[in-house]
Parts: sequence; C-alpha cells; structure tokens
Amino acid sequence: MNLPVGFDLPQLLALAATLGLASGLRLYAVIFLTGLAGHLGWVGLPPGLQLLQSPLLLWGSGALMAVEFVADKIPWVDSVWDAVHSFIRIPAGAALAYGVFGGAETSQAQAWALLAALAGGTLAASAHAGKASTRAAVNHSPEPFSNWGLSLLGDLTVPGLLWLGWTHPWLALGLVLGMLLLALGAVWLLGRFVGRLWRSRRTAPAG
Repeated sequence: MNLPVGFDLPQLLALAATLGLASGLRLYAVIFLTGLAGHLGWVGLPPGLQLLQSPLLLWGSGALMAVEFVADKIPWVDSVWDAVHSFIRIPAGAALAYGVFGGAETSQAQAWALLAALAGGTLAASAHAGKASTRAAVNHSPEPFSNWGLSLLGDLTVPGLLWLGWTHPWLALGLVLGMLLLALGAVWLLGRFVGRLWRSRRTAPAG
C-alpha cells in the first residue's frame, strides 16, 4: 500500500482512531485544532485532511467551537446540543477517519480508507453516546459544578488525544480502546438507571 509521505501505518491508524473518537466529544474542536496544526506547519496532514487547513474552514470551525464551548457548560442546553449533534458527529467522525487514508488510488488503500471510515463512525458514535448519557445523568444534580467539571475535562481530553495520535500512536490506540470501554460502560449504566426508574414508576401505587 502506498502510504502518504512521512507517515507509517500505525500512525495513520492512530490518527483515524483519535479523530473518530474525539469527534464524538468535540467535533468542531477536532476540525479546528487539526486544521490549525497543519496550517501553522506544526504537523503535516495527509492529503485527505489538507482541506482542514483552509482559512474559511478554520474560521467557521473556530466560531462553532466557541459556541460549543459555551453550550456545553449550561445544564440541559448541553443535552439539547448533544441530541442535535447525534446526526452530525457520527458521519463527520467517519469522514475525518476516511480522510486519513483518502486520496489514495490503489484498491488496497481505498479498502483501508473504507475500514477507517467504518471504525471512525463507530468510535464517534460510542464516544457521543457515552458523553450524552453521562451529561444527561449529571444534569439531574442540582449543583452545576459537576457539569462544568465534566465539560472542562472534555475540553482538555480532545487536544491531548489528538497530540497522542501524532506523537505516540501505540499509546493513543490503547487510550482509544480504554475510552471506548468507558463510553460503553456509561451507556450501560444509564440504561440500567433508566430501566430501574421506569420499573419503580410502574409499580408505584396510584395517587
């Protein structure tokens, strides 16, 4: 397979995985930070991601990143924002992961791009579901500090995850796997909580 110049397969896999997973948490930050890093020459982007360096996309994603930063700090507004972005983060995560291998002409490289898109969409969906589930549960708390803390943790996680994808591919892949398990665990716990709440309401005496 002809790989983009300056990249090896583990790094490309790590980039696809981290872009996919991080898109489920902070899509616009992923687009802005990746494009900015390429625009400033901090990293070399694969051909399929070089569009992110364009000034128009940088300004647009930067503005949306600022809106998301504020919306994610407001209880229940963050849940509405997450609900709307259920239809945006997952395909975007798949597209970004595809772009890591995109632009290649060989059939083998195109197969890798398709597999990356499938994995990126799955990781974005898992991270999004875990984030939305956790924040919806925390929103029931009367104090806002836990919500703010989780939001700030997400703000810091995304650039850290992207940095690992560039500099320490194997460590990044291990961290992605761990975060995937945590996200699935959060969804499972919320499902059990909702199930118990539903059963308790059904069995509660009338009146």
